[in-house]
Amino acid sequence: MTAVADPLLPRWFQVQRTQRETADTVTLRLAPVDGRPLEFAAGQFTMLSAFGIGEVPISISGDPARPDVLWHTVRDVGGTTKALVHAAPGDRLGVRGPFGSGWGVSDGEGGDVVIVAGGIGLAPLRPAILEVLAERERYRRVVLLYGTRSPDDVVYAKELERWRGRFDVEVELTVDYGPPGWRGRVGLVTTLIPRAGFEPTRTLALACGPEVMMRYVTAALVDRGVPPTSVRVSLERAMHCGVGLCGRCQIRDVFTCVEGPVLDGDRAAPLLEAREV
Repeated sequence: MTAVADPLLPRWFQVQRTQRETADTVTLRLAPVDGRPLEFAAGQFTMLSAFGIGEVPISISGDPARPDVLWHTVRDVGGTTKALVHAAPGDRLGVRGPFGSGWGVSDGEGGDVVIVAGGIGLAPLRPAILEVLAERERYRRVVLLYGTRSPDDVVYAKELERWRGRFDVEVELTVDYGPPGWRGRVGLVTTLIPRAGFEPTRTLALACGPEVMMRYVTAALVDRGVPPTSVRVSLERAMHCGVGLCGRCQIRDVFTCVEGPVLDGDRAAPLLEAREV
């Protein structure tokens, strides 16, 4: 985990470029105004702020090998995220962090890596994918299983096509609802797990998406034979301050912004059963 010098003091980052992903989701490319790279581990998040409006936790979706460029994929779900989604090149945003635990991708070296994403949950997993592909020879089979509500909800569509075009990565996409003319798979992402090509006992599995999805994905992976300790999920419910002071992220005895957001499947399982408050 990358150390934070002053977690309460934001730094200014300037928007370099924006990329529309879906009708309500945008990827922001940010550069530090002071020129200092923000080193981070795949799976960590920052507190991203729009001046005078608010601050929200957003998982980093950039390349850990490129700390000079910070990527965030943001969905418009409220006042602050609306301001972030509508940020334009040249605008300045505040960034605190990075915070939280990472995916620990290197733990999967020598074995298979299975990545299961739902909707915008692909964003926190993108750094892990890039890390694996950058050192592809260190891993055996690499499998990406991605599910969305509809084809219009797919993020990183062009990148998915590039990954699908590789001979050393298995990429499967499914949607909950296929419109007329859709020729791809239809069904929940969990239906892809039983037939995916990986060796369960030699697998590191990473999952991110809606909590109900992660609950069933974890169960499906364990049913396939993946040890619960080899399943990791990103649990980002109600994170607010990033440093465990406000208590908003507490689920039972876990403060997810400090001890998470990435947790082993065996520890996350009872937390995923807890109702939101």
